[in-house]
Parts: sequence; C-alpha cells; structure tokens
Amino acid sequence: MKMTAQALRQKVGQFFFPAVFINDTEENIQETERLIKEHNIGGLTFFHSRASAATNYESKKKIVFNDDSYQKIKDLIVRYQKAAPTPLLISIDAEWGLAMRIEKTPQYPYAITLGALPESKSSLVYQVGKQIGLDLKAAGIHYNLSPLADINNNPNNPVIGYRSFGENKEKVADFSIEYLNGMSEVGVLGCLKHFPGHGNTNVDSHLGLPVLNETLEELLENELYPFIKGIENNVDSIMIGHLAVPSLNDGKNTSATLSKPIIETLLRKQLGYDGLVISDALNMHSVSKLYETKGELEWEAFNAGNDVLCFAENVPEGIETILKNASPERIEESFNRIMKAKEKVGILLDNNFTSGELDFEKTSALNFEVAQHSITKIIDNTNTELAFEAQKNSQLAKLSLYKGIENTFFQTLNTKLESPEFAFENLEVSDIKTIASSLENFETIIISLFVPKAKPMNNFEIDDEVLELLSNLLQTKKCIVYVFGNPYVLPIIPYLTKASGLIQVYQDFNEFQKNAGIQFLENLTCNGKLPVNIDLQ
Repeated sequence: MKMTAQALRQKVGQFFFPAVFINDTEENIQETERLIKEHNIGGLTFFHSRASAATNYESKKKIVFNDDSYQKIKDLIVRYQKAAPTPLLISIDAEWGLAMRIEKTPQYPYAITLGALPESKSSLVYQVGKQIGLDLKAAGIHYNLSPLADINNNPNNPVIGYRSFGENKEKVADFSIEYLNGMSEVGVLGCLKHFPGHGNTNVDSHLGLPVLNETLEELLENELYPFIKGIENNVDSIMIGHLAVPSLNDGKNTSATLSKPIIETLLRKQLGYDGLVISDALNMHSVSKLYETKGELEWEAFNAGNDVLCFAENVPEGIETILKNASPERIEESFNRIMKAKEKVGILLDNNFTSGELDFEKTSALNFEVAQHSITKIIDNTNTELAFEAQKNSQLAKLSLYKGIENTFFQTLNTKLESPEFAFENLEVSDIKTIASSLENFETIIISLFVPKAKPMNNFEIDDEVLELLSNLLQTKKCIVYVFGNPYVLPIIPYLTKASGLIQVYQDFNEFQKNAGIQFLENLTCNGKLPVNIDLQ
C-alpha cells in the first residue's frame, strides 16, 4: 500500500528536535507549540536560555539566572506534550546532571573526576548514571545526550577536557558503559558522543571545524574503541560530532555530521550499528554557515545518515527538502528507529510525563563517596606531620584562593589544625600584596586553590597576580597545595614541583572539600589516579 504524502510528511517531522529554552518568552513558547502541532516534530532539546547557548559567545548577552528554572522546565514539558500529536522525546545535555542546564538542581562530578576513580569503583559511575536518570525522569525528560566517549588525549582541547573520562581508552569505554547502564536501569536513553572522537582536537566545533588527521587504522586503535564497546553493549544512540576526518572522507574536510562515508559506511556497515544516530547541534558554526538555502543543511545531515536532527533551525523547510529528496524506504528506517526509542521509554503508552522527585540527600551521599575514592595524591612528603609541627611552632598559615576563609575545607581542618587564615577572592575585594606580606612570617602554608573556571581559556581565569604569588610561595615556603578543579590547571602553576605536598581534588563541592580535610588530618591513603597525563613545572 502506497503511503500518502501527508502520512510521509508526518513521519519526516519526527526527525526534528529543535532547541527550546527554559527562559523563553511567551511568544517563543507559542511558536514552539505551533511547530509541534503543525509539523508533528519528534522531540525537543532543552537549553537554559538563548544567551547561554554555546554559539552565542560572540553576542555577549547576559545570562539571567532564575531560581524557578526547574519548575519552569517541568511546566513547559507538560505544555509542549499537550500540543504534540505524537508524544515528544524530550532531550537535554545532562553530563553532570540537570545542573548542567538548570540552576538549583542536583549536580554530580564531572567525567574527569569520575575518571580518577579506580576501576574497582566503577559501580559509582553506574550509580551516578542512575541518579541522573532519576532526576531527568522527575522533570519529564527521557533522553540524556550523554556521556562523552571522547578520549581526551589533547590537553589543548578547548571544549572536551573535563567532560571526558580521561585518556585511557579502556577506562573511557568501561565508564561510559557503566554510566549508560545506570540510566538504562531507570528507563532513560543515553547517547555516546562525539563520533568518531572529539578528544584529539584543538578547535571548538561550536565556532569552527576541527580536523582529525588520523587514519582509519589509528582511529580503530584509539578514538573509535569506546564507541565499538558501546555498540557491543547496545547503546541507545550515538551522536555524530562536527569534526572533519579527511582519511575517512576521500581526503575532504567535510564535517562527520554531513558525511555518508563516516555514518553510513563506517558506523552502520563496518561497525554494524543499527541504533539511533543523532547529529550534534545543527546551529553550531562549523556547519550552520555552510548552506544559504534554508532546509539544505537539514537534508544533507539526514542524507548523510542521521536519524535525529538536533537543534534544527529550519523545520518546515527541512521537512520539505527531505520529502523532495529522500526515498520512502530511507524515511521509514529513521522513523522506525525513533519510534523504537520512544517505545523503550514508554512515552507512547503513558501520559504521565513526569515521575518522582529530586533527591538532594542521595546526590550528596553519592558525591561524598565519589570524593572519597577519587582524591589523588601527586606529591607527598608526609604533609600531616609537617603541618602539625609547624602549628606547634606558630609557623603554619592557611591560604584560600578564589574562596573566602569560611570554606568547608578550612572548617574541616580547623577541628584539629587551627592557624591564621588568609583569602584572596578576587582583585576587586582582595589586596594580594597585603596577603603576600602577611605570609612572609610563616614557614609552612596550606594552600587551597579553587580554580575559577573548568574550561582552559585565559588560564582558567586565574589572575596573573595569583600565579605570581604562588610562584613566590612555592619557591620560598613549605607549601601543601590542594587543587579543587580541573587537573589541566596544574601545568600552568609555576614551580609546582617544589611543593611539599600536592593533592588533586577535582571538584569544589562541599562533599569534596570535607573529604579533602579529613584525608589531610588523618593522612589517609588517596585511591584516585590522574585520568590524564600532566607535566608539572
């Protein structure tokens, strides 16, 4: 029986997952409702606000934070589902939980922190995946565009870094699967990204096109390894990255998202993957500026082999262009994959789109356990004895960088190790010269560095004056340094090899600070291992 043009159009609508924003105007919301009703779109991808969307860096719009964002997203999901002829698959980037997109929601450790866990504690990654899944379900979301299967083997990577489990391919594969299995247990779809591997790049694909120069053999040996393991474990979906791999594409610098040889030949035929394939966001500048005619990009992405067109900006035009060019068989293939995903999460049968409540206590207990097993000792000269000896002789001080002295780490230390405390919060409120002068009177200093930013731009936003202060202290004092933040910050700190002690803590959560304090006071063994290679100065 030949399908009618209207029935085919309804099926093509399912491929489109436009972006929606929690803090949109009523006008924007109504426009989205119209899209849903008129075009039978398959799903939505939620972001915080238009100002925070990654490609809007250059607009420099101020991001407005709202305490009620979580309630807003729940209300919007119910509203959008009511407008939908076919229940929508609601997706979001929640790599470290809803907090990646929504304030006042549970936040879990970054992938790089989980990557510091010993293999014997991989069950904690499973638990993180499970809890994130439960949080998403509470909001009405059934599709998490996570985790990254990218192997982070380039320290200059501006966009992957702390979002990857590290540079060991086996660990990246194992931990990705644990995370996916945790979500799957509670009925939430996962997604391995960014195929064929975004780790060894030094360009942000939101803004330009990264190029991978590896051969297929090299990629199979490293970058593709976690994806192959994911395919063996029936991963729900794979996201294609906006990166060019000329060796897989007849020598051309075409983004993988638009490359038939990469999706159809490599992923589908050679690697045998028949699950859902989703494009990376089609508004990203590495691809969005390629086609002047509206709908052309959407067609090219679909034609290359993507089933889901994420952040598609030209829905009506994209539908028409696909209808004009695609075969009914190809449309049917993608439609069936999307319906299979919707069946798996139960939205085709159940109108109750949200379930459960956020459990902050459970999150906190889990974060505490991750902290216990991920803290990593890099330099150790029996720091506890050194500090107590210095305290006895009034030669011990504490210095907090980028947080006040009321931080949980200092409060934990002060239960047994009181000493004068100093803090540099920022250049506006703190006088770094006065701090430097005050510290001259002390022999041993416990330094807590709360790294201002997770991304490496501008030295992680660490002021030059702070680096200079650290340089002087490390050369002239016995410094015990605790770093709360991305371990890639370590190489930019001058003379760090001269530290009497160096402990990497990864996160500044209270649970991590408290654990760091307990570890110091009791001189506990640190079981964490740096997930990336670091060269200290």
